[in-house]
Amino acid sequence: MLYFYAIVPRMAFKNLKEAIKHFSDEQVCRDYLIQQRWNGNPECVYCGCTKVYKIENGKRFKCADRYCKRVFSVTVGTIYENSNLPLSTWLTAVWLATAHKKGISSCQLARDLGITQKTAWFVLHRIREMVVDKAPELLGDIVEVDETFVGGKMKNKHKSIRKKAHEQNLSHNFNKTTVVGILQRDSKVKATIYNASTHSLKDIIREYVKKDTIVITDSLTAYKGLNAEFAGHEVVNHNEDEFVRDKWHTNSIEGFFSHLKRTLYGTYHKASPKHLHRYCTEVLYRYNLRKMTDKNRFELSVKNSHGRLKYRDLIRRAEENTPPTN
Repeated sequence: MLYFYAIVPRMAFKNLKEAIKHFSDEQVCRDYLIQQRWNGNPECVYCGCTKVYKIENGKRFKCADRYCKRVFSVTVGTIYENSNLPLSTWLTAVWLATAHKKGISSCQLARDLGITQKTAWFVLHRIREMVVDKAPELLGDIVEVDETFVGGKMKNKHKSIRKKAHEQNLSHNFNKTTVVGILQRDSKVKATIYNASTHSLKDIIREYVKKDTIVITDSLTAYKGLNAEFAGHEVVNHNEDEFVRDKWHTNSIEGFFSHLKRTLYGTYHKASPKHLHRYCTEVLYRYNLRKMTDKNRFELSVKNSHGRLKYRDLIRRAEENTPPTN
């Protein structure tokens, strides 16, 4: 008998307490994922056939296509695939990671959910992979562009690093990671890791910004010539104590950087350069959806839970770990 899933009524939970109570049953969790992923009508994850059989009391499905006939569950192809954690734990973790304004550390998540710190760390990175912007749009109108450095203070670094900086007369930012941010006024913000050996700042702006856009930057020489490629280029000269000129300023993107650093230093304390782009993705997601309710942000996250991150891919060498487009 072919299985057609009934449309589930809109869920009544509004906060974490109600969500935990609602998702206390695994079948309820599966039903919720089926509703969010397939709008209540399961389809084969391998061939796309909409005719499937219900097997194992609804825990899994079997494709009815004569050339496929593969067995799958609602978690296949998602961040929950091949996980030993119950779905109730996963959904609680998604709520916590997307609702807390400055995130939640793996140590705290481990204590809250009764799991190991290593498991909590992997769960959070899977969630960060889930919220990557999979269909990025170019920014336009008026955008602010700036860069910031992420890393510890020189006085707290190892003696060998301080000695190298002193002997070679290097900047106090020489071994920090550069994050470039681009913010469209009254809209979204994007951020990416900047590597001077592979891209220029102009390359990043070209990748994220429409041509008919007015770009606002500081007086860094790397930004010179943008007026020839875009609708306009307004420069705010911080070296001359100019921070606002009419409506031209970079205060908004600097405000985002402040939020990013408070999250990194206050919640996570340290983020390695290898994984920094993932933490930036998480902060961007919550920041761009900050006007949503926690429930709506949670539901949107679950809808986009497709895409699996394997542990071996997560921990591979930094030079192989290419940051995604955000």
